[in-house]
Amino acid sequence: MVSGLRPRGKNLAVVPSQYAGKDIRLPTSALIDGLILRDFEEDDIPSITAIYKHHVLNGYGTFEITPPGEAEMKIRWRVMATKRFPYIVAEYKRKVLGFAYVNTYRDRLAYRKTVEDSIYVREGLEGQGIGQRLLSRLIAETAGQGFRQVVAVIGDSENKASIRVHEKVGFVHAGTLKSVGWKNGRWLDTVIMQMPIGLADTQPL
Repeated sequence: MVSGLRPRGKNLAVVPSQYAGKDIRLPTSALIDGLILRDFEEDDIPSITAIYKHHVLNGYGTFEITPPGEAEMKIRWRVMATKRFPYIVAEYKRKVLGFAYVNTYRDRLAYRKTVEDSIYVREGLEGQGIGQRLLSRLIAETAGQGFRQVVAVIGDSENKASIRVHEKVGFVHAGTLKSVGWKNGRWLDTVIMQMPIGLADTQPL
């Protein structure tokens, strides 16, 4: 933990260099070295709402059109909390720089060991390794809860940054759905990526 940063929630700053037999290459920089990864807390609602608002209004990674307010974001978080899904934030000098979580992939019972990930980084801080740190920790936390597969549904096949981050952590391409979304005057693809975790499909449930 960096001197002067208060501990908040469960400190998850130590990220394993190896996970599930894979080497996870983590970037290093002054900012990344001081980054704290921890469990999401209710006080983080304003920060994550602002981060997500930017992505809704200016990006294609999410197909949401109207940014949800703090009340809606709190409801969504509470639903995920009841299911005990990992939800973590990246913090630097008491400021939330990004967040990541997994949520239900599909509601039907047969999908119960598969989840879908989401990850968002504060505007202007893309490309500094924050997303990769978040996603690496998220995968470790998710595997620790017994899930077997993580699916990424990435908005826009031109979203190279998100695709690249998922590749670095170990996701592989599973397919592309062409022109399934319309946002800001564009038809958009979704890129499907997948990563087996934990026991994956080596053992039955």
